[in-house]
Amino acid sequence: MSEVLYNTKYLQLKSTPSKSGNNWVYAHRPNVNGVVVILPVKDDEVLFLIEERPPIQAEGIGKYTIAIPAGLVGDERKGESIEEALKTELLEEAGLIADTIKIVANTVSSSSGCVSETCTLAIATIKDKTPATKPLSDGGIIVDRIWIKKENIKNWLAEKEKEGYVLTAQTLATLFYLFS
Repeated sequence: MSEVLYNTKYLQLKSTPSKSGNNWVYAHRPNVNGVVVILPVKDDEVLFLIEERPPIQAEGIGKYTIAIPAGLVGDERKGESIEEALKTELLEEAGLIADTIKIVANTVSSSSGCVSETCTLAIATIKDKTPATKPLSDGGIIVDRIWIKKENIKNWLAEKEKEGYVLTAQTLATLFYLFS
């Protein structure tokens, strides 16, 4: 059984007993049914988002993160399904409509010792890169969108990491499924 230590509209800090007898403190999102992460792929290219994430910046870890479209399930649209959330996030953050979406993993944890949320990872096949609608900046977090050829992804990510960009775990996990 867990205890809420601190509560905000979108996030709780909770504590639960661990096997050692000490309390384990972790973050929990009380108003969502998970997270979706979607990798847009058009032929031999993949879309990446360049984001400015306040926690990464506040701790001096980096200015930018390299991510892919992602979002919370059911936070704004109660009763939203995983499939609906995947389509919505792709349209909102990339302006794209998928021709097909393949879920490749259902319960991926990015940091199971720190947060309780899990992600559903998916790959979207895109036939037309022309945005169907103007993508949102997600409150100014998304600062750029870049299509990278599959054959260049590994070198591009390595170069960006050397430049100080932070790579998100969900992005790397979804790329694993793309290249498997």
